[in-house]
Amino acid sequence: MLKKAAGLFFVLMMGMSSGWILRGQESGGSIAEVYYWKAKAGKLDDYNRYIKTVGEPVDFEARRTGALVSITTYISRDPDSPWTHMRIFVLKDREQAANLKKALDDAGLRVQPDETKRKANADLAATLRDAAGHDELEILK
Repeated sequence: MLKKAAGLFFVLMMGMSSGWILRGQESGGSIAEVYYWKAKAGKLDDYNRYIKTVGEPVDFEARRTGALVSITTYISRDPDSPWTHMRIFVLKDREQAANLKKALDDAGLRVQPDETKRKANADLAATLRDAAGHDELEILK
């Protein structure tokens, strides 16, 4: 429990020092959708590469079209952590949060229109990671 609290404190301090919290305030973000993922054993580098080559282009397309304010990915290298990747989507409001999944799916269609390749990417993701949790947070202003 102490490790988890220390890890959360570390992540919050990293967020503050990186300007994530301030960016959320400056840009009008009021909600954060946080997804936790656990890379499968021996797949941390492969999952990092997947995020860079498959996930980020979709995220950036969704942001370009106004579906989200910002996205930041944090990586925990603590082997006892329940997650290896925490992906934080900052959103304007609850309406934008409610539409995030569809907006990301739509962005994925624009980035990769070939259904066979999209399915191959989804299958690859399943070999690299497991879902470890989700939170919807309000951003304190």
